[in-house]
Amino acid sequence: MSENVRGDYVRDGAEIYRQSFATIRAESDLARFPTDLESVIVRMIHACGQTDLTDDVVATPRVVAAARAALAAGGPILCDTHMVASGVTRVRLPADNEVRCHLREPGIAERAERIGNTRTAAALEYWRADLERSVVAIGNAPTALFALLDLIDDGWPRPAAIIGAPVGFVGAAESCAALASRDDLEFITITGRRGGSAITAAAVNALASTAE
Repeated sequence: MSENVRGDYVRDGAEIYRQSFATIRAESDLARFPTDLESVIVRMIHACGQTDLTDDVVATPRVVAAARAALAAGGPILCDTHMVASGVTRVRLPADNEVRCHLREPGIAERAERIGNTRTAAALEYWRADLERSVVAIGNAPTALFALLDLIDDGWPRPAAIIGAPVGFVGAAESCAALASRDDLEFITITGRRGGSAITAAAVNALASTAE
């Protein structure tokens, strides 16, 4: 790397970190969130650079406690895509938790065609046995979130917590609204079109980093 990099910018990593989180707290309206959830939302904002994300976050009062209890007990993190799974920082996990995405399982494409849905929705079949003790992280596919809610209504176990923040223009806002309307689940979601793997993984990492 060239030693002749020009420009006046902050080079110290710790100072960049300090200024970033100071800016988030100065510019974001975090007052309506409980302390444990506030720390999670700060991390989500850090992942997307949008301090007005607080306007769109909807969460249940006990979701942080429920997610941390599940992780501390060794529950898996079930991800809709490999992008979300790759964003989870393994060293933060409290119980060497599994981080799983099943999109590459043999026969997923055929199953998706058979059920008339996407591969991400078809891959939920692999979640069933561990769903009750899991933290679900959906950051890309609205179809996975819609399918999960339908399966729960059909009698599948409820996850310990759901981070539901799929991104996009088709189904994202609608799937998050469907999750936000539930009173039988613990969840964090983002209303509207915003979301994505980075925000979702950041929420998981924030939940895991102080799990007890």
